[in-house]
Amino acid sequence: MRKSILLLFSMLLLSCSSSLQDHQIMSPSFDLRQYFDGKITARGIIQDYSGKLTRQFCVDIDASWQSNRGTLHETFYFADGERQIRIWHLQRHPDGLVTGSADDVVGTASGRAKGNAFNWQYVLRVPIDETDYDFFIDDWMYLLDEHHLMNRSYMQKLGITVAEISIVFTKHPVGIACQQRPVEQLTT
Repeated sequence: MRKSILLLFSMLLLSCSSSLQDHQIMSPSFDLRQYFDGKITARGIIQDYSGKLTRQFCVDIDASWQSNRGTLHETFYFADGERQIRIWHLQRHPDGLVTGSADDVVGTASGRAKGNAFNWQYVLRVPIDETDYDFFIDDWMYLLDEHHLMNRSYMQKLGITVAEISIVFTKHPVGIACQQRPVEQLTT
């Protein structure tokens, strides 16, 4: 009986998950290199496992490419005053695979695009109370138009989603930095 319940639960979880193939005919077509080139600003929130809003942030991104190698310099400004920097080093392969690395990423990130979506997966090392924890990140980006990109990330530990991150990216003809429009403090 126990195995039947576990099998049923697993099937329900799998039926709810999205597949990259589901986005194959969606438009506009997402090209990571084309969108992430130049200056981009993003705003986002982090919600815990219960859906409670825990943090807000703004990100300034300066992205550039030379041939099939890209660099994304991300500066995060959190509403609580914390500032983080992440520098992604990306490689676009002939078969469409994109791989990447950053100082707080364990191993190599990998992702692919289909239609308007890009699915990016990696292990992120996060310091919490002077201890480092590794979380699996299942990152879904959806190109809305040439200027806007929606991102949903699922942060998992031991296969359980412990947080969700929602981000809206805006690519401006002239970059508008986070410092020009700071993130408001969360009110409790």
